Amino acid sequence: MNESTEVQSPSPITTRDVYTLVTNRIVEQLEKGTVPWQQPWIDAGTPQNLLSERPYTGINVLLLATLGYEQNCFLTLEQVKEIGAKVNKGEHGNLVVFWKLMRKRLDQTEDREEHKLSYLLRYYYVFNIAQCTGISKQLIPIVERPNEPIKACENVVKGMPHPPTIQHKESEAYYHPQTDVLNMPKRKQFVDSEHYYGTLFHELVHSTGHTKRLNRKEVVHGDNFFGSESYSIEELTAQIGACFLMSHTGIENKCWENSIAYIDVWLEVLKKDKRFIVYASSQAQRAVDYILNRIREPVE
Repeated sequence: MNESTEVQSPSPITTRDVYTLVTNRIVEQLEKGTVPWQQPWIDAGTPQNLLSERPYTGINVLLLATLGYEQNCFLTLEQVKEIGAKVNKGEHGNLVVFWKLMRKRLDQTEDREEHKLSYLLRYYYVFNIAQCTGISKQLIPIVERPNEPIKACENVVKGMPHPPTIQHKESEAYYHPQTDVLNMPKRKQFVDSEHYYGTLFHELVHSTGHTKRLNRKEVVHGDNFFGSESYSIEELTAQIGACFLMSHTGIENKCWENSIAYIDVWLEVLKKDKRFIVYASSQAQRAVDYILNRIREPVE
């Protein structure tokens, strides 16, 4: 099957197959020593659909933002044809996954009909605008970096609904779920503001797991020792969520070294559980949506 001409995933395919497909792509980069969710995505922008301008979320951000394109604008094959453009010869589609709602009829009587709802993971392919010819320049957005990225970060922090108590009392960054207190070193103790906000975003993502927010099990009931599965999942969730927020505010991610200690642990868990990366990305997206005060339908 040629990915350059195929949009929807082949059938039949199971959710387990999609988990494996996504995980294999992430593992390949981790084994090379690259942390795929920690990239300077500033100039290229957050991945989005060119026509709808709808941003891709969750695991799709990782799959698309690390491809190295100059602009992270994508189209389906049908959309390429719709605007009269063409995919360049030899180009291959880029993987995107989505949850499809399935409705199964359980029982039917004269008065009512019962259904069971479930979600199945599916995938399709999209093409970057750099892979196409014939796209009108009027459709391609002008990429501009924010003039005041620090101000943008402050707006995110101040706009978070029901935030934890943020203090600057100790020379250590942490979030304490029992007291709902987030401590940060003073800004002047960091190398630069990007490091400060990157660290603050990481801890803010942790705080969304509190019982009065998203009630994330890794925060509420998880183990606290390094190397445990719940600890690794929560740290990965916070790392990915922080990267999403840095991309959102337009600041450069300068905290790559913080993930090196976790690579071996993540690789081990990823290879044992194919759902790991998709789950952590989903939790990170929920955390970011909470911090940004967005309203989204929950994905089970």
